[in-house]
Amino acid sequence: MTARSILATLHGRTAVGVPRWAVWAAYATSLTVLPAGLWRILGVDLRIPLMEAPTDGHRAPAWFGGEWWYVIALSLVSEALAFLAVGLVSEWGEVWPRWIPGLGGRRVPILAAVIPAGLGATFNTLLWPYSMTMISIGRRVDGATNPGVGVHGWRAVVFYGAYWPLAAWGPLLGILTVHYYRRRRAAESAGAAVPRKVGAALNTA
Repeated sequence: MTARSILATLHGRTAVGVPRWAVWAAYATSLTVLPAGLWRILGVDLRIPLMEAPTDGHRAPAWFGGEWWYVIALSLVSEALAFLAVGLVSEWGEVWPRWIPGLGGRRVPILAAVIPAGLGATFNTLLWPYSMTMISIGRRVDGATNPGVGVHGWRAVVFYGAYWPLAAWGPLLGILTVHYYRRRRAAESAGAAVPRKVGAALNTA
C-alpha cells in the first residue's frame, strides 16, 4: 500500500471541493499532539532518560500522578481529539457514519461541527502558545519562576521539539474550521439555488 492509500484508509474519502492544502493542514493538525504523547510514554512509562535525574539523590517525581495508564490514556485521548480535525475535510465530517445509531447516513449540521471545533481552536490557541512560551523562558503558566522541566542539552531539544508543535494545534484547527464553514455554506447555497432556477424555468416555459 502507498502512503496515500494508507492515509485514505485512515481518514476516509475527502469531501467534494476540499483543496489539497486543507487536507494536508488536517493531517498536520492531527499530528501536532503525537510527539508530546510519545515523549510522555517514553519518558514516564518506559523510563527512558528524557528527563534528568535529580542531583540530591531523591527519586524524580512521577508525572501525572504516577499512573502509567493515565499517561497512555491522556496521550490517546489527545490524539483522538486532534484527529477530529480530519473530519473537517472528510465525508464523515459532513455525513454521519452509518454505524452511529440513529444518525448514520444523515447530514451533519454545520454548527454541530463548527461550534465544538471553534471552541477547541480557541482553547488550544490560548493555551499552548502561551504555555510553551512561558516554559521556554523559565516560567510557569501563572508567571512564577519555574525551577525547570528537568531537561538540558539534548534532552531540552527533544522536549521542546515534542511539545512546541502543540502551539500549532489551535491555529491550524481554526483555519480548518473557517474553511469548513464557508465551504459547507457555499455548497448549501448552491444546492438551494438549483431548485429556484428550475422553478423559474418551468414558470417561463
